[in-house]
Amino acid sequence: MADAFDPTLEAARARIAAVRPSAYARTRNALDGAVTGLSPYLTHGLVTLPEVLAGVVARHPMDVQHKFVYELGWRAYFRHVWAHRGEGILQSLHDGPLPDEAYARALPEDIRQGCTGVPVVDEAVRTLYATGMLHNHARMWLASYLVHVRQVHWRAGADWLYAHLLDGDLASNHLSWQWVAGTGSHKPYLFNADNVARFAPSQWHSPGSVIDTSYEALDRMARERRLAASQGRPVANAVEPGLSHVPPADLGAIAPDPACVAGADVWLVHPWCLGDLPAELPAGTRVIGLYVADFHRSWPWSERRWRFVGQRLSALAPEVWHGDAATIAAALQGAARVCCVAEPHLAPWLTRWADCLPAPALFPPVERRCDSFSQWWTRATRGLTSATDLLAVNEVPGW
Repeated sequence: MADAFDPTLEAARARIAAVRPSAYARTRNALDGAVTGLSPYLTHGLVTLPEVLAGVVARHPMDVQHKFVYELGWRAYFRHVWAHRGEGILQSLHDGPLPDEAYARALPEDIRQGCTGVPVVDEAVRTLYATGMLHNHARMWLASYLVHVRQVHWRAGADWLYAHLLDGDLASNHLSWQWVAGTGSHKPYLFNADNVARFAPSQWHSPGSVIDTSYEALDRMARERRLAASQGRPVANAVEPGLSHVPPADLGAIAPDPACVAGADVWLVHPWCLGDLPAELPAGTRVIGLYVADFHRSWPWSERRWRFVGQRLSALAPEVWHGDAATIAAALQGAARVCCVAEPHLAPWLTRWADCLPAPALFPPVERRCDSFSQWWTRATRGLTSATDLLAVNEVPGW
């Protein structure tokens, strides 16, 4: 399973070709359902939302209100919220069932080690560590248990999960945690043992555990201040992978080199822009891969993610830089022109160094901030009937 995600366009396109929208809509909530496995490729820009939908629609025409299109919309909606709120997405958008100060700020060790004694939680942690991935329903169960049963602040869980995910996206990850926590939605997301039994294999089932109760009881639990005790076993059964602020040495990243780009047109490739290079790049353009140390000091990655990104980055760029923002800025000063695809993960720096082209968008822009997905969805799909109509809305930007 660790090698299930090959960082190539061929692998991404094979997953697009394998999508069956009707099966996806019918079974996506089940852990063994017909999910697409496209999220690492979308997060890191090997493919875009328009490319995914175009590839699926070519085989399976569908209405714009189809569940598959709707779920693509969630990724776009989270980016909409990020565009309007910026770093505000890293803080509670409003109070949840309890005030922020009522929640613990540290992740309990029994959760981190996968020994809570609640099978659905421990299986989720083991799966996360073993694969770098987790089904969306399992992410919701894990987040709900941590926030509403153990009363740990959503941010502690969101940061931990992001660090280990192959597909970690700050908007999708942190705003999903806020949706579960009730700080970004109208009510907390709760689940019980019956829900797990319906959608997960038997080893995930959790009869007799703290979640084997009614939704009314879980709601009361979420709204009462208390110190939630662990039900854990004394021996950990999951070993947390290490995290690193720097890429593995054998990936070949070097310090920024001003001589390499002096007087040249430069196209920057970064970890969220790993698709094909623009066909219209001028002859002689220097393609430089980029890791910005300032970002990774705040958001370290697992070795699995470094290697997924690093393999693709090296295939695109003859030279890959790793350095702090000031050193990169100085190295690029001598270039004739610097361009790249815009990316909010690196927005504080890219916009200072380069002409940033917008990433291809699937949905039409919704200028007014929407604080609910349903509000945004209504505006983003107004007047559209088919998925093909949606694809016609935006053109892919060029150099």
